[in-house]
This record gives sequence, structure tokens and C-alpha cells, in this order.
Amino acid sequence: MDDTNASAGKLRVASLVQSGDAQDHAIERSPGVWESRGVGNSYLLTTADGDVLVNAGTLADARKGRARFAAVSTNPVRFTVLTQSHANQYGGLEVYKTPDNTVIAHRIYPQDRAYSEALSAHYRRGSRRIFGGITGRTEDMIPTEEVAPDLLMGDEGHCFALGGRRFELIWTPGGETRSALIVWLPDEGIAIVGNLLGPLFGNYPNLNTLRGDKPRSALEFIRSVTKLRALKPRLVLTGHEAIPGEEYIEGELTRTIDAVQWVLDRTIEGMNAGIDLPTLMRDIQPPPELRLTEEYGKLAWNVRAIWHEYTGWFDPSRGTTELYGVPVSSVGPALAELAGGVERLIERADHFVRQGRPLEALHMLEFALAAEADSSAARTVKREALMKLDSLATSNNLWERRWIAAELRGLQPDESTA
Repeated sequence: MDDTNASAGKLRVASLVQSGDAQDHAIERSPGVWESRGVGNSYLLTTADGDVLVNAGTLADARKGRARFAAVSTNPVRFTVLTQSHANQYGGLEVYKTPDNTVIAHRIYPQDRAYSEALSAHYRRGSRRIFGGITGRTEDMIPTEEVAPDLLMGDEGHCFALGGRRFELIWTPGGETRSALIVWLPDEGIAIVGNLLGPLFGNYPNLNTLRGDKPRSALEFIRSVTKLRALKPRLVLTGHEAIPGEEYIEGELTRTIDAVQWVLDRTIEGMNAGIDLPTLMRDIQPPPELRLTEEYGKLAWNVRAIWHEYTGWFDPSRGTTELYGVPVSSVGPALAELAGGVERLIERADHFVRQGRPLEALHMLEFALAAEADSSAARTVKREALMKLDSLATSNNLWERRWIAAELRGLQPDESTA
């Protein structure tokens, strides 16, 4: 629902993703370093002997970006470097690709793409649920034809020079995909990092996305950001932001490393102490100096992602039933009968909402709707519970707000009676 805090317009990440819509010219971030904004930013690095493109953006972004870049350079694009294997990096490759253009990616890139294509329907369904209305149509995101890399670099990295400019490609498998890499300009102190740090600088990483994606390793993230810090960059260009200032960058990268390491250590300590996952998600709270923003990743979700990374999907606190394909909601009809009818469950859920306990209300409504899926009263209270949950949220997290917005859309009268 657009009348709640879940609307895209109030989310900083959504604003960054959509910031290229009104862009009419390339932005020069440093001499000969041009930026075209979009769902994922692209960068054109110009030299006397031809140019280097870092990320093609989505298909729609590339069509806009090519025109923006053409206004600042008439040189051919000699190399295209992909910082990871998501559509906002590779989607527009066909727009820039020529027989004389060499596309460079990490050796794992083809595996990442094959993995994504095998689950394409699943991923796109999840992405539309979260990003629908922010990133545009799927047809504007993905290519009409696959462009395979011409050169796959190894784990040790890859270096080349063009027109007096030196480029170093550094593997950072702790990014959003295992094929993630940094483009480092050593003579200028510029690091183009793609989405290694997510869309926001100084934010918790998103170790496991709500759209459904391969989980990311907390330890690999720490190691990859440590690689970036060791470069001592004077300018960091992310998939959405330009971060200047060597001292500031080093301080924020150190805080990010220390914050994620702190959460990792406390989660492992808790697991070894026999503390259950829900308790760890609630109770692990870092000291103020290590608290990052939660507009994209969230601390509690990272606790859960670390738990699953280290010990797998089984949560002993959920008991024996976790081992079988019979959900808790399956006892909804029986509970409704014992309570004296579905309306009694709905009444209790409404009571929870008025107490400011929307999560308890949603648990109760799961049973009510399992017993009577078309209950308009249950749907009304569920809507109130979701809106209360949204109003109580302590962060403007894109995933949380867009998930709640999607749930509210699903409760609209025209959809419920379709």
C-alpha cells in the first residue's frame, strides 16, 4: 500500500535506484571517470587509446547510458568489466558489445549465471514482489541475448593498462555473488566496488535476501572488505554512491568490518552456549560504535544467516515438526474448533493488534486463515496487523517495508475476490 511507510518514495535505497530516471548527462566523478546512474551504476573510464566500461547496467540503463557516455567520449569501448553477475551489471551488455570489445569477469561468473538461470522463475517472482514499482519491468532489466565474457580472470586477479591508465581487478567473493570483483585504479586511488558493500555505505550487508538467493558468507564479506581497506582508496564508487575521502573511507570500512565480525563472534558464542536462534536474533545488540544502519541489511537477519551458514537449515528450537513437511498452520482448523470458532481466533488477533503486538496477531491469523481462507474479518485484522507492524518498525529497511507493502497489496478487495 502506498499510503503506508512501506511506499517506495520513503526508502533511500529506492531513491538511489531511481535516481537515473531524470539524469540527462554523465557525471564526472574524477578526471576521465564518468558515471551513468540506474538500477546499478555504470562507469566509463576514458583513455587516449579507448575506454573501459565498468558494468553495463540493466538493458534499459544501458540504452540510456550509451547516449550519456557518447556525449563525453567518442572512443570505442575496448574493455567491459563486470563486478558481479546480477542483471544490473550484465543486463545491458548487448548494447555495448562489439567484436573489438573484451568482456572481463571472474572465472566463477558462468557458474553464477547458470545458477541464476536455473532458478530464474523463482528469483524473478521474489524480485518483483520486493522491487516491483522500483526497478521497472522485467523486460527492461534482462538482456534479449546472453553475452558471454571473453576473458575469465583467476582468483589471483588480473591487471592491464590502456592509454596510460592502469587497472587492477581484485576478486572479492564476499560480495553479493561469488564472482564479485573490485576495479582498482592504483595511480588515482579509485576503487569501483559494485555492490560489495550493498547499495549503501556503512550499512549492514544483506547476507540472505528475502527475494531468495544463494546465502552469502559473513567471513568472506569481512575478508573482501579487508582487501578493499588495504588499498587505502581516496574515492570509492559503489553501485549507487560516490564516497570520497581516504580517512573517512578507512574509518567506515573498519567500522563495517568490526561490526560484522562482532555479530559473527556473538552468534557463534551463542550457538556454542546452546542459545536458540530466536533469542539470539532478539538479544544480539552491538555497542553503539559498531551499530551500522539497517536500510538494506539487518542485524537480526544476519544473525539468522550466520546460524544457517554455520549449521544448516535445521532449527532445534522448533522441535521435531521442523523435520517434516507439515506446517504449523495445518492445525488451524482444529484450533479454531477448540477455540469455539474462527471468529474467536480473529478476536484474539485483534486484541493483540490493539496491544501493539502485531507479530502475535499474525501468528494467530495464520491459524484463522488456515481454517477459513476467505474470511473477510481475518483479512481485515491482518491488514491492521501489517500496518501496525510497519508503523512500529525501527528502521527504513527496503526489504522489510516492501515485503509488508506486498502483503498489504495481496489483501486488497479486488484481489481477494478475483
